[in-house]
Amino acid sequence: MDIAIISRILKRFVILLNIHMIILMKFNAKKRSSLIFTPGMRHKGLILGFFILVSFLYSCNNKRNAPQHELVSVPEQMNEKVPEVIKSIIDQVSDNDNRLDSVSITQAGVLQYLYDKNGDEAKWSKEAKWTTTGAALINFIENSRLYGLFPDDYHFKSISTINEKFAGSDEAKKDAVLWSKADVLLTDGLLQIIKDVKLGRLQKDSITLRSDSTLSKEFYEQQVEKIIQSMMITRTIDSLEPTVKGYLDLKAGIKGFLDSAHFKDYTFVPFPVYDSAGFKQALQKRLFEERFLDSLRATPEPSEISKAVKKYQLKNKLKEDGKPGAETIRLLNLNDKDKFIRIALSMDKYKMLPAKMPAKYVWVNLAGFNMQLMENDSVRIYSKVVVGKTLTRTPELTSSISEMITYPQWSVPQSIIAKEFLPELKKNPGYLAKKGFSLLDSKNEEVDPYFVDWSKYKLGIPYKIVQGSGDDNALGIMKFNFPNKYAVYLHDTNQRYLFAQASRALSHGCVRVQEWQKLTNYILSNDSTYIKSSGAGSFTKSDSVMKWLRKKEKHSIPVRNKIPVFIRYFTAEGKNGRIVFYDDIYNEDRMLKERYFAKK
Repeated sequence: MDIAIISRILKRFVILLNIHMIILMKFNAKKRSSLIFTPGMRHKGLILGFFILVSFLYSCNNKRNAPQHELVSVPEQMNEKVPEVIKSIIDQVSDNDNRLDSVSITQAGVLQYLYDKNGDEAKWSKEAKWTTTGAALINFIENSRLYGLFPDDYHFKSISTINEKFAGSDEAKKDAVLWSKADVLLTDGLLQIIKDVKLGRLQKDSITLRSDSTLSKEFYEQQVEKIIQSMMITRTIDSLEPTVKGYLDLKAGIKGFLDSAHFKDYTFVPFPVYDSAGFKQALQKRLFEERFLDSLRATPEPSEISKAVKKYQLKNKLKEDGKPGAETIRLLNLNDKDKFIRIALSMDKYKMLPAKMPAKYVWVNLAGFNMQLMENDSVRIYSKVVVGKTLTRTPELTSSISEMITYPQWSVPQSIIAKEFLPELKKNPGYLAKKGFSLLDSKNEEVDPYFVDWSKYKLGIPYKIVQGSGDDNALGIMKFNFPNKYAVYLHDTNQRYLFAQASRALSHGCVRVQEWQKLTNYILSNDSTYIKSSGAGSFTKSDSVMKWLRKKEKHSIPVRNKIPVFIRYFTAEGKNGRIVFYDDIYNEDRMLKERYFAKK
């Protein structure tokens, strides 16, 4: 027995001994005797404990362990021997904290269920040979990166080691233990693939919209049998994937990415620069690792480094100025390993969406600074957007557009008042008038900011700060409301020049939409409500809205056919058969990487 087993036995012994003592105490209490253990009680307890310990040790020593080797004379005997060995392996896994040798078994319960169903027969080999499906499964696991998966999560190293033994030794091919272990590892690997492809690896959170979070043993059995009977692994696994267009586009770009990817470690270049000498040394080494520099020298010429940086910038379609600025260093530090993890995370995020997306919906990708209006898996409207700054990030959420407002007012949230307005008001009460804001009390009556003692407020104020409607309003001339606890919305902006910037994390949390007019027209065209004018006749909603915009009037327009809105955060997207990567502006993927894929 190993130390772990002995430790478990001793723990059980102590627990049972304590239970025995408690029983004796209660029995003694009923006799109205002292609760203090007498020597006789201790003696009885120790004797019982001794017999319990001996019983455990005896049962452990007589527990059937999986054999180390079981050689057969001819391949035909393998079909008889393997079921016996598989049964002993499954029993040993159960007794060894779900481990097979040093390998963790991820689906032990389902594994035992499946093998019990068919008398522990091998699923992937016959007469000391892989079946066609078994060989295909090994190949599938080896290439599982095409699904955003990591082969080593499915025992690929262990299976490959056994395969190498088969290739190098005729005696190994005759070993029923090796074939049995390989079969168990392959089945467990397949079960985990089914789970990861169907549900993903991320835990459910507040925005998860999947209705299923676990899979039944019967579901696993159905998929495994489908693969064995049809001999079509890829088709079966594909049927478990999300069908949303974004997922399929991302998956379509993986092969091209893998064909040119180099999964190796590169020197990290620290930025911003606090140590000039260390920065230069790291930059030189990093450029040398990808052969943009021909050699490593103690004191390279600045012109040599500049030339190497230009080569790198040219390859990565950056501005070729030879200066190692923030964008250049960001890409230098984003290696292919990190990029693949972003692909994996993005694919798993799609698995947290509903199994079937609505026919029409608005999709906002915060990391990509874009909005798409989807209709039957086609992009009807594409727009650049401005999203929240790092300190006032736009939240991920799901809702539906229920109202549009022409020439809206902006009521500044208290969080923004405390962070930005209050410090300025303490310095100059005229700040509000300068910026076009009004100060209102609880009765919506205007208050003169010069008659307020701003020094006594720290976390907020008992007033509202409102920016009147008009062309200078921060919300622009159209606002799209949808219910949410964060008080955010989509809207136009009076700072339309910001859409020309590459990085657009610049707002207080709401999403500014460049193509707001196209979105307005689409929503109106899909809403059958009519608005009666004050005069003769009637106007369609579209006619009325255009009229209000021309007159610069504020109006609320209810949206009866509500458009679902999904605001999400994806740092990798598929476009035209390739994968586009975005900055991890909120460090969300970095945190998810450390939580789920730290050892990858």
